[in-house]
Amino acid sequence: MEKTFGKIANAVARGAGRPSTFILCIAVIAVWGCSGPALGFSETWQLIINTSTTIITFLMVFLIQNTQYRDGAAVQAKLDELVRVSNGKNSFIGIDSLTATEVEEIRATCEAAVARVHSPGQVRRGSEAQ
Repeated sequence: MEKTFGKIANAVARGAGRPSTFILCIAVIAVWGCSGPALGFSETWQLIINTSTTIITFLMVFLIQNTQYRDGAAVQAKLDELVRVSNGKNSFIGIDSLTATEVEEIRATCEAAVARVHSPGQVRRGSEAQ
């Protein structure tokens, strides 16, 4: 069941992100809008688009969340493996399961270590470069 859901979630996420899907949605809304005068802008006419978009949005939230969670977990596993096989500290493996406060403490410790390594006269790389 989980693999089937994953496949469906991936397919829907890929399909939802295509330009042709966006154009199709615009066309559906245009047809709905043009049908308004013919249907007298009735409550039923309004409920059709409201109900349809609500249902689609509700389902898409779960499918996209599932896809993003799996993608994030895969990236984290790859990063953990890179840390494991490099000279990095293995204690960083699995920090994604810590609380935000614990992660911030580790980040502050790393930044302090970088600051100790760099003397004031050295050029720093990345966002610290001036």
